Amino acid sequence: MYLPAAFKEQDAEFIAAFVDRHPLATVVVNSHDGFIVDHIPFMREGEFAIGQKLIAHAAKANPLWKALGTGAPAVLVFSGAGAYVSPSLYPSKAKTHEVVPTWNYVAIHVHGQLRYTEDDAEKRAIVDQLTNKMEATRTEPWKTTDAPKPYIEQMLRGIVGLVFETHSIVAKTKASQNRLPEDRAGVAAGLGKDSEAARVVERNVIGRRLESPT
Repeated sequence: MYLPAAFKEQDAEFIAAFVDRHPLATVVVNSHDGFIVDHIPFMREGEFAIGQKLIAHAAKANPLWKALGTGAPAVLVFSGAGAYVSPSLYPSKAKTHEVVPTWNYVAIHVHGQLRYTEDDAEKRAIVDQLTNKMEATRTEPWKTTDAPKPYIEQMLRGIVGLVFETHSIVAKTKASQNRLPEDRAGVAAGLGKDSEAARVVERNVIGRRLESPT
């Protein structure tokens, strides 16, 4: 990924929280038949760090898992907080008119090894963890035990578990860090205070090097 120094994201807490909010990953696997690209939600088991695992599941009808063999190199791409930035949002436009449109976004590339599992206990543990995580904010969280046991067992027979071991993490936050402070403030205001893209621009940590943009 093209990564200018000004956009390199190094805040581990922000990166982990972002993946939690945007769990749907673009999965890229280089198989013998070429690239396989799919979209699957992943959840971290513990810390979001090198050597740690992310888990997911996929339908047995999905050819992705068959291409993994005993394990294959893969990339998970998490993205979000995207927004078009119009030159009209920059106060400096009125002074110089030397501005052009751009797009702000966050992208996290996680490289590692992806394997599948057909073990019943491991699949059940993955499904339970994913369900508990996704349902955690609901007033009445749904649990797999709410469904009839034979039905859940039938559903489990139709999936494989996916386990991803993290080897490297490359994170990019493009949030107008290369603009003057007043331009960044104009972008945040123009995107709307309730938008995630605006909140990313306003993060204090993103203010690094703004006084001397690179």
